[in-house]
Amino acid sequence: MTARRRFYKDVAVSDDLAVMLDGRRVKTPMKAPLVLPSQPLAEAVAAEWEAQGESIDPAAMILTRLANTAIDRMATGRDRIETEIVEYASSDLVCYRAEGPEALVARQSAAWNPVVDWALTGLDASIDVMIGVMHRPQRPEALAAVALALHRLTDFELAAQHSLTTLTGSALLGLMLAHRAIDAETAWAAVHVDEDYQIEFWGEDEEAAERRALRRQEFSACVRFLHLARPQG
Repeated sequence: MTARRRFYKDVAVSDDLAVMLDGRRVKTPMKAPLVLPSQPLAEAVAAEWEAQGESIDPAAMILTRLANTAIDRMATGRDRIETEIVEYASSDLVCYRAEGPEALVARQSAAWNPVVDWALTGLDASIDVMIGVMHRPQRPEALAAVALALHRLTDFELAAQHSLTTLTGSALLGLMLAHRAIDAETAWAAVHVDEDYQIEFWGEDEEAAERRALRRQEFSACVRFLHLARPQG
């Protein structure tokens, strides 16, 4: 997406939680009104528009993009998105463990075992853990429990959940974040157990570090959106 010149002066939130530019409602790419489910999220999205300078940079407006997805795609594509996230859960990041070295195995266990444990207590999903990279499907009843948890999310929460899942490779970590069963810092560290272990031995590539920083921005925005999206009251 390319930047375009800022065409508005004033940004506000209406009584029905629509983002307004110079008194006019912002529209999604599909021409629907950009109406948010909670006052905090509406104000956060409006702040993205207010923060734009002489040009509008869509890449910097992650909350707006997630809201557009929730409004435009969920009405007709929600089932497909839920199915895609369940497919991630069937080969979730936290389920595949290294055979060695011992230090890496210990780090994976420390970071990922709590996620597997929570899946059982929080979702009633008994997740199998595999050694090595050979794929083995999770049990249907476990995936059904994950699917049920996704179905209970609002369209806005699911939009953030989908982005978090594709960004991290873990549907389970995304659901933990949705249930506030893990904080963002701990979840981010869990995603990078293997990478951080390798960095300790071989150092960090500058370009890889830049890509990771951009992914962290995306991750943080998704978590914020997820937590602000739940309607109040």
